[in-house]
Amino acid sequence: MKSILAYFNHPLLKFPLLAGLITGVLCFFYFLALYAMDVPPLGNVRVLDFGIHIIMMVATIWYYRKTIGHGRLHLWEGLTIGYVLNTIAALVSGWLVYLFVTQIDPGVFAEYVVNSKKLLLDGKKQITDQFGPETFNDQWSKVSTMQPSVLLPDELTKKTALAVLPVLIISLLFRKQDYSVMQ
Repeated sequence: MKSILAYFNHPLLKFPLLAGLITGVLCFFYFLALYAMDVPPLGNVRVLDFGIHIIMMVATIWYYRKTIGHGRLHLWEGLTIGYVLNTIAALVSGWLVYLFVTQIDPGVFAEYVVNSKKLLLDGKKQITDQFGPETFNDQWSKVSTMQPSVLLPDELTKKTALAVLPVLIISLLFRKQDYSVMQ
């Protein structure tokens, strides 16, 4: 057991794991703030919590470069920190939202399903023109039978797709190597 814990004690994993945990909790607080303001917390407004991810990625990569790398950072280190942080944060916030929706207020998920159906109905003409009525009917049945368990994979998929470019840019901006070894 100690060897497993020692593996996760490596700074390249320890810092993004801890920062990812903090980021996931902060994103859940954002969800709770939307809930408290009577804004649909599972709607499109929630995507703005990715700003918290970006701020924490920048802070964690900067801190790693400053303390562990002594002013230097390889591209792969920045990529690793960014993706580990993003994945852990998405898992933590996804589980917390899932627990909130299943244990505290199931009405939030019911409102999400109603809003999804409304959005689907608003685009019905466009969907049936482009893909046919069977595609619309298939989507309608999927939305109608949606369960709260879709929230976790949905959160992970969205955050992973959103993170590709920011993680690369942040890693490139903070990358600094010792080129004296090439002389």
